[in-house]
Amino acid sequence: MTPIDLFSRALQFRPDGNVGVGPRRMADDSGGWQLAAFHVETDADVHADHWEMHPSSEEAVCCLSGGFRLYLRPEHPGDPETVVPLRAGAVFVVPRNRWHRIELDEPSRIMSIGLRGGTRQERVTP
Repeated sequence: MTPIDLFSRALQFRPDGNVGVGPRRMADDSGGWQLAAFHVETDADVHADHWEMHPSSEEAVCCLSGGFRLYLRPEHPGDPETVVPLRAGAVFVVPRNRWHRIELDEPSRIMSIGLRGGTRQERVTP
């Protein structure tokens, strides 16, 4: 048995009850849940200039260390973005089909858990 480096590989919780190890994927139609962890130092590392949305599940976004802000795109034109500050030890569950993005307050370690099937991204527009 060899330990797995969660900051370079992802765990894939498969529908058959097995746990696989593989590359982190933005979109994956395997039907299993993915757990991925990241060392991030800049907004470029978290694609802060893009919205992301997961139609297959809610997504748990966990702050393991550091701090960041998770933004939810307004559901109605003209409404403001919702800002969710996260510090070490905090988690926010992003609702299914809700566009979101992250901006860092400082270098952080982030973990996400969700189904990746059908994941979409859109560039943030001013």
